[in-house]
Amino acid sequence: MFRLVGLVVSIGLADSLNPSTIAPALYMAAGDRAAERVTEFTIGVFLVYFLGGVAIALGPGQLLLSFVPHPHRTVRYSLEIAAGAAMLAGASILWRHRDRLAEHEAPPITTSGKSSVLLGATITAVELPTAFPYFAVIAALVGSGLGAAHQVVLLLLFNLCFVLPLIGIVATLEFAGDQAERILAAGRNFLQQHWPAVLAGLALLAGAFVVLLGATGLAGLRRGRIGGIARHLRHFIHP
Repeated sequence: MFRLVGLVVSIGLADSLNPSTIAPALYMAAGDRAAERVTEFTIGVFLVYFLGGVAIALGPGQLLLSFVPHPHRTVRYSLEIAAGAAMLAGASILWRHRDRLAEHEAPPITTSGKSSVLLGATITAVELPTAFPYFAVIAALVGSGLGAAHQVVLLLLFNLCFVLPLIGIVATLEFAGDQAERILAAGRNFLQQHWPAVLAGLALLAGAFVVLLGATGLAGLRRGRIGGIARHLRHFIHP
């Protein structure tokens, strides 16, 4: 369980620096009713991402699991390694193209006259089919052998990590007072210029951590098997 918590938190934090959600929130933070609108937007993002993940894990995921009702720990640890490898591959692509990606200006975002909850839900629904880090987490959870309730709790934890930057924007609006606009404007400029490099670094750290989790799990299994064989040999030699 603690292994999966580490996997969920590390990938959730790495995936949280998502320009598709942070950029609209930063734009709304400069308008009227800023804290209220960003809070509503965050709720929309969270609900669609969380409910979408639950639907996948408890729907198609459980259907696949029914063919292998008790996945061996080797399979579980291999899924962790695969999830980490996917993050490392994504980090490599982002880093390789970081300058080109940073040159593209964010598309104009029209938030006036729209429900902030609906805007967050719509953006997230469009992004969900390509949310490969999220799919990696779901695959690891489905293959973990944990019950549905535990999987839902871990998906909840992932999504809390995912919306953490949005919560940070709301907190800045609420508590930074007159400095909030300056702080968020600096954050918006930094995101525009450096988000590919920062996201690549986070994905690299998260991917390496997740691969390490899976690798240590497999190594522990191997040591356990060797120890079991040694015990059988000793029993055979010295009954």
